[in-house]
Amino acid sequence: MRFLCVSDIHGHYAALKCVFEEADLRGWDQLVVCGDICFPGPEPLKVWKALLDRQALCVQGASDRALAVVDPHKLSATSEAERARIDRLGRVQQELGELIVARLGKLPAVARLPVESGHNVLVVHGSPLDPLEPFTHDMDDEELIALFGDETCDVIVCGGSHVPFDRTVADVRVIGVGSVGEAPGGGYAAAAIIETTPLGIDVRPFTVDL
Repeated sequence: MRFLCVSDIHGHYAALKCVFEEADLRGWDQLVVCGDICFPGPEPLKVWKALLDRQALCVQGASDRALAVVDPHKLSATSEAERARIDRLGRVQQELGELIVARLGKLPAVARLPVESGHNVLVVHGSPLDPLEPFTHDMDDEELIALFGDETCDVIVCGGSHVPFDRTVADVRVIGVGSVGEAPGGGYAAAAIIETTPLGIDVRPFTVDL
């Protein structure tokens, strides 16, 4: 089984399309999305429809939850940047419509992937301890372990930090798949294909130029 794992699309359909084109050349079976799907980019509805068409397994990110629970009319801004962000939140909610926004609000915080090797693979936006607090590539081992929480797993697939990484600590492999729509520095999108077989798990990260 080949899982195409993406995260932090943030409404950037053009970047997502580039990732799909590259992934299609490599081959994949199941799409997995580690949250932060639609906000604040320019084409949130096209992103959602693309994931729906490909029967994506999605977990909830911080911006997905914000779209579902935050009323922008009740927020006050202290700067022009904050005002623009609040206005964009309202526009994305309107573009998606109540039904899709409600579905974003009901996405699970955690999902598990069935794999042939018998490994217990957990999918989360940030970390098992707190979906809103991500693992990062520069954490030390103790910091990573503290974010495992009480979940039992062999592999954690996550987003949140926007920086791809692959670390193993305390016999748990943590795979950060990076960001499709808001990769640090811009100009590229990151994703990973995780192939599972009866013998084990092979992680193949990749980037595409935008």
